[in-house]
Amino acid sequence: MADNHTPEERSYNMSRIRSKDTKPEEKVRKYLFSLGFRYRKNVRKLPGCPDIVLPKYKTVIFVQGCFWHMHDCGRFHWPTSNQEYWKPKIERNVERDKKNMELLRSMGWDILTVWECELSTKEKREHRLKRLAAEIKKKTEPNSLTNNA
Repeated sequence: MADNHTPEERSYNMSRIRSKDTKPEEKVRKYLFSLGFRYRKNVRKLPGCPDIVLPKYKTVIFVQGCFWHMHDCGRFHWPTSNQEYWKPKIERNVERDKKNMELLRSMGWDILTVWECELSTKEKREHRLKRLAAEIKKKTEPNSLTNNA
C-alpha cells in the first residue's frame, strides 16, 4: 500500500511525534502523582533515559509506543512502504531497549514497562495503572518487614 501523504505532509506528521512528555506518559505520571509517588522525568544519566524514575523504590518506568518498540500486540504492523528504512530502524530500537535494560539491571534498578495499548481504553488503563502501583509498592514490603524485625 502506498503512502497516502505527500512527502511534505509525511514530514510534518513525523515532526509532531514526541520522544518525551507524550500523552501516555502524562497519564501514567498523573496517576502515580495522585497516589503520592514522587519521581524524576527523563533522567539522562541513566541508560535509555527512562521516562519515569522512582529513586525511593530504585525503579524505572518506560512508557513505550507499540509501533516504535515492536510490541507483540495488534497495534504493531510492519510498514508496507519504505521497508529498507523501517525494518532496521525498529530493530535497532528493540536492540537498544534490551541493552539499556541490561545496563539498568546491572546497576540495581527494577524496570517496569507500560505499553501504549495498555492505556488505550479507560478500563484497560485503570487495570494497568492499579497493577503498576502494586508492582512499585512491592519494593517496600520486604524492606518494611526487615526494618521492623
